[in-house]
Amino acid sequence: MEDSMAGLAHWTAIALYIVTTGVAATALIRQRQPSKSLFLGLLTCALIAHGISLKHILLADSGFRFDLSAMLSLIAWSVMLLLLILSRRHQLTLLILAATPLAAIAELAAVHAWGGVPPRQQISPGIAAHALLSISAYSMLTLATLQALYLYWLNQQLHNHRPSGASRFLPPLQTMESLLFGLIAFGQLLLTASLLTGALFMEDMFAQHLVHKTALSILAWILYSILLWGHWKQGWRGNTAVRWTLSAFAVLMLAFFGSKLALEVILHRG
Repeated sequence: MEDSMAGLAHWTAIALYIVTTGVAATALIRQRQPSKSLFLGLLTCALIAHGISLKHILLADSGFRFDLSAMLSLIAWSVMLLLLILSRRHQLTLLILAATPLAAIAELAAVHAWGGVPPRQQISPGIAAHALLSISAYSMLTLATLQALYLYWLNQQLHNHRPSGASRFLPPLQTMESLLFGLIAFGQLLLTASLLTGALFMEDMFAQHLVHKTALSILAWILYSILLWGHWKQGWRGNTAVRWTLSAFAVLMLAFFGSKLALEVILHRG
């Protein structure tokens, strides 16, 4: 019974993400906003189904799953939740259109592409806090990166004096920049807390299997710090902010997913 419920939630989440994508794409083609109640209602239902599926994914019978595909699904769910919350105040149709197919793929991979990494039998409260803060930081900064990409696209449209019909799906440029730096600042705060809890509760953050992840995470933290300093003190914005955001995010993703990919797929280590 429990397995059938998990399977139903899994496929329901994927189907609802696809339908949400279709609603957003149809509205974009017709150059009009989708019905907000329908659009956000579909996304809410998708998140509920995804959350139920995640409970069964992460809490396996033999322990807690922390493998790459499970973490991808958790981050995707967190990003979609953030988008749902932010969309109450901002027009984020294009961001949701870009994110929902990725969420569907992540959910599909979590169930059908598990690399066989053994679940952990026990996890201490300190390590659990570190993991939660890490996932929250990655999710917030992923959303900031999507926002930066759309900011770059809008800047290009304005620079070339060719605003497309899709631009009506985005908030004003100033609002988008404020949202971008708000997301980065909050994500940086979470990343700081993640590094601190890692230093406090992990036995050795610079152990052989963790040294690359730790070093790259610290480098990403430095890059985000420089970006925030440059924005508040030097007025960095536009494409300069976008380049720094993408560079810092690339390092951060290499720290997390690159390390996990090397350990789980290349080296076959958990």
